Amino acid sequence: MRVFPLVTALFVTIVLYLSIMEREALLGFAGVLGDEVQEHTDTDAQEATRVRVLAQRSIAQPVASTVVLRGRTEAQRQVEIRSETSGLVTSDPLRRGASVKAGDRLCEVAPGVRKAALDEAQARLAEAEINFRAASGLSESGFSTDVRLANARAALQAAQAGVDRAVEEMARLVMHAPFDGLLETDTAELGSLLQPGALCATLIQMDPIKLVGFATEAQVDLLETGAPAAARLASGREVMGTVSFIARSADAQTRTFRVDVTIPNPEGSIRDGQSADIIIQAQEQTGHLLPSSALTLNDAGELGLRLVDDDGLVSFAPAQILRDSSDGIWLAGLPDEIGAITVGQEFTREGARVHVTWDDNAQAPQ
Repeated sequence: MRVFPLVTALFVTIVLYLSIMEREALLGFAGVLGDEVQEHTDTDAQEATRVRVLAQRSIAQPVASTVVLRGRTEAQRQVEIRSETSGLVTSDPLRRGASVKAGDRLCEVAPGVRKAALDEAQARLAEAEINFRAASGLSESGFSTDVRLANARAALQAAQAGVDRAVEEMARLVMHAPFDGLLETDTAELGSLLQPGALCATLIQMDPIKLVGFATEAQVDLLETGAPAAARLASGREVMGTVSFIARSADAQTRTFRVDVTIPNPEGSIRDGQSADIIIQAQEQTGHLLPSSALTLNDAGELGLRLVDDDGLVSFAPAQILRDSSDGIWLAGLPDEIGAITVGQEFTREGARVHVTWDDNAQAPQ
């Protein structure tokens, strides 16, 4: 018995039945299998074309930021003491560099006729007082009018004003130090003639001394009064102090804000006008420490990072540079927890999917 022809005939019969009687079911089954094969093929192609990148996980950490300013030293006080009257100087001069106390005599002018003018004013005051008492007594007795009493009172007040002017003029003969300090110039020489406005001496106060710098609009918001500061003078000397003043209005030409730092100077060794590099501790911020090579630009030209999640989806986040360090660069303006692409970020784009290798050996922020 021939088995093979019978099996062949049976197979052909089944195929003909399915092709004719079950045509729609057969075509549907064949289409499902084709879609599945196509889907697997597309998925394999996408997997093969994904970019491989190296990424680093980072958690935001507190960053002690600083602001660096270029400035100079400036005396706490400086005043030019000038004459308010005219006359010959009768006091011996004090030499520049001399230390004086508040109230010490610096220059004295000869009184001239001022003493005689004071004596005359005092005599007129005494006369006016007598006349006023007499007029007051007569008025109380009814033998004098109110007009005469008012005239006597006016004369008394005028005489008193004359005495006050004479006393004030005598006081102008001596010029005193308004505060403790050092003489920056010699006082007026003995025998020289001073006119109103003529210079007697220049006095400066050097303890404490100020460091004056100018902050930009971006820096000034990071500063606050009382913040610790340090400075390196042009001589190499390093000093410490605190911020004592931050200007509320900007310079009209430079658009910068004046910042004063007060520095103790008990020996007066820091001089007025020395150049200085000022470092001020700014308000604490949070940031991520990442390699500087991780920075990139998006299509709009913004500086930032390309981030990636655990599924390999890429996104872009703008970042602000806080400061550089030996371990990398501190960046702000980012989420508290990120996955930053550190290698391969230039070969991908937002919305793409990548193969991620996480850098578990990256140095954690300190």
